[in-house]
Amino acid sequence: MLVGNVHLITGGGDTVMPLLALLKKEGWETEGNPDIDIRTYSQFLVDDARSLCERSSTRAVTDRRRVFIVVTPNLTYEAQNTRLKTLEEPTGNALFFFIVPAPEALLPTVRSRAQMLILGDKEARSTIDAGAFLAATPQRRLEMLKPLLERDGDDQPAGGRDLSGIIMFLSSLERMLAERATDVRAGLDIASREGLESVYRARKYATDKGSMLKSLLEQVALLTPVISS
Repeated sequence: MLVGNVHLITGGGDTVMPLLALLKKEGWETEGNPDIDIRTYSQFLVDDARSLCERSSTRAVTDRRRVFIVVTPNLTYEAQNTRLKTLEEPTGNALFFFIVPAPEALLPTVRSRAQMLILGDKEARSTIDAGAFLAATPQRRLEMLKPLLERDGDDQPAGGRDLSGIIMFLSSLERMLAERATDVRAGLDIASREGLESVYRARKYATDKGSMLKSLLEQVALLTPVISS
């Protein structure tokens, strides 16, 4: 059952079909419906959020509410801060679905306004196991990162980088390091703190234009301490 106006879903482009199936089950006509707007972005910027707010202010053509489905590997912090919080009570009574690799990486103020949806029988997983990465040597980590930086495909951003996979991996890594911190009364040691900061920095700037993503990921590989499970 759908609750509220804003919904967060873990996944990528292949999650659109299960979402449409859910909407059909909820009573929407999903084929040729002018009130269902599906768009994919390499990253979702402030201007994209502004455009979404403007489009959502119009009334539905049919007798149902308008539905906006956004698929993106990254919602920039600026877009989240300036616009997305206003979607909680849209003037056009619209529904919003944001399909992203790692909803837990979004700002708490955005997550608190959204319903988390799980589609299918499995959660999205990174191509790199975060636990194995933490247990590996720095040199082995650099080898593990290569597929994320060299993947080709028409649906990938310039350079063939798998941004969805990168952000999903960094979010998993950040979560594991944060969970480890709860087991240390005095907090993280210096090495672990530097590693966690490098992960946060890489995730924050991963999709920025002109960011030196390779260098950011190399810092993650080198600064994060080796932690055996």
